Amino acid sequence: MTHRLDIRVYYEDTDMAGIVYYANYLRYIERARSDWVRGLGIDQRAMKEEGQVFVVRRVEADYLASAHLDDELVVETEVVQVTGARLVMDQVVKRGNEALFHAIVTVVVVNDGGQVARMPANIRQLLH
Repeated sequence: MTHRLDIRVYYEDTDMAGIVYYANYLRYIERARSDWVRGLGIDQRAMKEEGQVFVVRRVEADYLASAHLDDELVVETEVVQVTGARLVMDQVVKRGNEALFHAIVTVVVVNDGGQVARMPANIRQLLH
């Protein structure tokens, strides 16, 4: 199942040429992942209180084309793999049908000590 999040490009997102600054694509996909997790009913604040948080372990990114000021974009997020401690997602930022940015993102759960921990069983079940 693919999650979609609409994004509009604002002036603050662009460089002097009116093109989206490259690092902002990472912000867009982060927003999409946060929105997706919230939509699944996962309370990240409650996770933190229990001593666990999601962290990005790896991002493999390809910049395919430029987005511009006032473009309407959509971020599509799809789960590729779920293991006991890892979640891999495919994320694409599109303008219409044109892919502008593509990333494979690996997320893990860490405990208060910063050590990788098993993903809670209830969350793994939601993701399958």
